[in-house]
Amino acid sequence: MAHIAIPIPSTPGKQDIEIDVTINGKKHELHYRVELFYWGDCTVPTFDRVECLRQMISQYDQDWSLYYIGAPTDTFVPIAFMRKGDMAIQRQLLTGS
Repeated sequence: MAHIAIPIPSTPGKQDIEIDVTINGKKHELHYRVELFYWGDCTVPTFDRVECLRQMISQYDQDWSLYYIGAPTDTFVPIAFMRKGDMAIQRQLLTGS
């Protein structure tokens, strides 16, 4: 099993999530961030929401990598990021190497 679902309480604003995982006695720390990106915050008004997201994400903190784009609403889209150094750790954990 490569995934475990953990419910995250829905709160307004940015959510910084730190997860300590111990697998076969080895401890790993993973860092995620979930933010709501509001369509009204697009710098260039457009009907193309993909272009809007591309612009907002391109200006995001470069220490974080895009991890997951959630289901959009008429008002916002939730986006999860993972700290860049943690991507390699997660890849290792998933592949077992």
